Amino acid sequence: MKEIIKQLFKFGIVGAICFLIDYLILYVSTDIFHIYYLISSIISFSISTIFNYILSVKWVFDVKNKNDKKRNFITFVIFSIIGLILNQIIMWFGTDILGIYYMITKVISTIVVMVFNFITRKIFLEK
Repeated sequence: MKEIIKQLFKFGIVGAICFLIDYLILYVSTDIFHIYYLISSIISFSISTIFNYILSVKWVFDVKNKNDKKRNFITFVIFSIIGLILNQIIMWFGTDILGIYYMITKVISTIVVMVFNFITRKIFLEK
């Protein structure tokens, strides 16, 4: 139980760092460079996912010597693509359908995708 709490703490730190990267790039791309928010969301999500992968396999999840690196990376990418799809659906629904400011919708999306990411990485990367 102590290990899972420690891992959740590390996951939270990595998540916070990656959220800041994602959120900042989303804002700058959309409000400063005037890129459509759903395109900005793809860009920001993708960049933060790269950082998330590096930090997750180096510090959060015990993936050393369990599977080969190529398989881990492919698994990570597949679930990240699913996370991106979830992100885009939530962003679109919250912003276009419900009329919520896109930066607030991003917070909601991040929470949903973060839970999805932890569960899938725990199950599939730490086999």
